Amino acid sequence: MTTNPTSTTTPPPARAGRREWTALGVLMLPLLLVSMDVSVLYFAIPAISADLEPSGTQQLWIFDIYAFVLAGLLMTMGSLGDRIGHRRLLLIGAAAFGTASLAAAYANSAEMLIAARAVLGIGGATLMPSTMAMTRTMFTDPAQRAKAIGLWSGVMTAGIALGSVMSGLLVEYFWWGSVFLVNLPAMALLLVLGPVLLPESKNPAPGRFDWLSVPLSMAAVLPVIYGLKEIPSDGWNVRYVVSVTVGLLFATAFVHRQRTTASPMIDPALFRGRGFGPSVALNLVSAFGIMGSAYFTTQYIQSVLDKSALEAALWALLPSVPIGAAAPVAAGLVHKGVDRAHVVTAGFAIAASGFSLLAFAGTDAMWLVLTACAVLAVGGVIVMSQIMDLAMGTAPVERAGSASSLMETGAEFGGALGMAVLGSIGTAIYRHEMPASAPDVAHETLGGALAVADRVPGLATAAREAFTSGMQGAAIAGAVLLAGAAGLAAVTLRRVEAPEPACETPDAPSKLSASGVR
Repeated sequence: MTTNPTSTTTPPPARAGRREWTALGVLMLPLLLVSMDVSVLYFAIPAISADLEPSGTQQLWIFDIYAFVLAGLLMTMGSLGDRIGHRRLLLIGAAAFGTASLAAAYANSAEMLIAARAVLGIGGATLMPSTMAMTRTMFTDPAQRAKAIGLWSGVMTAGIALGSVMSGLLVEYFWWGSVFLVNLPAMALLLVLGPVLLPESKNPAPGRFDWLSVPLSMAAVLPVIYGLKEIPSDGWNVRYVVSVTVGLLFATAFVHRQRTTASPMIDPALFRGRGFGPSVALNLVSAFGIMGSAYFTTQYIQSVLDKSALEAALWALLPSVPIGAAAPVAAGLVHKGVDRAHVVTAGFAIAASGFSLLAFAGTDAMWLVLTACAVLAVGGVIVMSQIMDLAMGTAPVERAGSASSLMETGAEFGGALGMAVLGSIGTAIYRHEMPASAPDVAHETLGGALAVADRVPGLATAAREAFTSGMQGAAIAGAVLLAGAAGLAAVTLRRVEAPEPACETPDAPSKLSASGVR
């Protein structure tokens, strides 16, 4: 008796062609700008302050409201995209982002700029998970998907570094509103080419949207991010500890809601996929290392080495150069049969070695610090690209937005936690190392010490040495943590591969054809 092999063999996933890769290039533009907007005000704030004269509180909100709104709405927008379609949500977000950019550029009051930055955060929250979800939709071949997600991770990481440099250059030659106007051409291009190149993808049976989960998710994310963000500068103040505690209580309520409601915003079934839960945790740890190190290295280059703000930003861009090769090399190794667990473990080990290098930096070690930053960034991008590929490959395509938003929210938590924990370690060492006779303001921060250094002989040298000691101590802690994460990855990801979800059946290409992709 013979059987027809075509009745039992599933055809391989369709490979993406020139159209899909072109569409990916279009998607990378909004992703780059969304990540740049996290740091694009670094050099524009002084000019904004001179023009709009915001109060101290308003200035903080101008800077922080974008990241807070972005982090708070990621899960909501990822789930919404699964329901109404990621292309539709992407185009709505692009229109909102472009409009808000125009409003921010010509804001004539601090209140108007804060409102525009908040809308930018809403737009960014729609764009980030949508770009990843659509990448997942367009690239069904595992090897091509890994390359595409590697590009996504590299662009995301590089955008944060590029934002501050772009800000410095634009403010140097134009007015502060130009840092927002650069968003407009990319958003216009997306609105024109998106309907032609991008497929529509959504969950065919999403159930009712759980509106109660929206405020619960925001109440879980925002207080924790706020508290962790403020701890490095002000210490473990009671209000910040209370803020984090309140956020964690709401997080518990949010998780309970997702496990008990009929139509959850984040389907708990995602965590039943092999490797998804470890991916979220390991992505958080990777962000912990990258953002925790950035807290020190940016201050080191500017304040310890006494570089101008623009000089510091330009030097800080150098470590981003090798990022472009890190993710493709990692994807190529996995494609050639190297166990993904080994690649991720190696990525954490590389990042840990970057922290180890940082622990040897003195007060005049620019090239050592830049090398350490580059090694850290390469290791982090290797981890993030592989972990994201594993998570997105494990998640069903109809829940790609929810999966992406969970990973990105975890990265936001990890970054804030890294700055809080490592920043607190460094600050504690700094204060211990400062001479007891130094003014009180000098015991608080390096910036405070340098501000009064001209009145106290030797204070600047002592403060720079104390800050460097704090950076060394934090680097040792970071190296130990990432070395532990390497061991955790080796155990949790062993023999875990990203299976192709059952929903990707042989008729998937024909469904995509109807959306205008093939």
